[in-house]
Amino acid sequence: MTTSTDTPAQITDTVRGIVAEVLAVPADALSLDTDLRGVEGADSIKVLRMIARIEREFDVELEDEDVFGVSTIAEVSDVVRKAL
Repeated sequence: MTTSTDTPAQITDTVRGIVAEVLAVPADALSLDTDLRGVEGADSIKVLRMIARIEREFDVELEDEDVFGVSTIAEVSDVVRKAL
């Protein structure tokens, strides 16, 4: 589990790793500005899995309106940082 003392870069790297694993794509294929809705194989179930894994990893509860209002790794990382 990560902690609230993680740097923004560490949070982003963790989020990118979770996204890559859930969507079954190489992490280095995902830039900070990649629109996650456009990644091959991404669907609503995988997005929910991603969010659940991120919440467990960071021990936070993300608000639905925050989560569903973002579409890139950078934006998801920002939501996580605000929740920490």
